[in-house]
Amino acid sequence: MFDDDRQYAVVRNDEDQYSIWPADRQAPDGWQQVGPTGSQDECLDHIRQVWTDMRPRSLRVAHG
Repeated sequence: MFDDDRQYAVVRNDEDQYSIWPADRQAPDGWQQVGPTGSQDECLDHIRQVWTDMRPRSLRVAHG
C-alpha cells in the first residue's frame, strides 16, 4: 500500500450505497456527500459503521 495524504468525503447514492470520493472534487451525478471528510481510513471506518445492510434500497423495500 502507498502513503495517501489526500482527503476524501463519504458519499452515498440514491440506493443508499456508500463510497468515498476525493474531497476536492464534486461528487458524481447521483451521489451526494453524507459523511465526514478525512483520510481514506477515517472515511472507510465511518462507512463500516453506518452501512450495515449492503442491499440496495430498492431491494430492501421490495423484500421488507
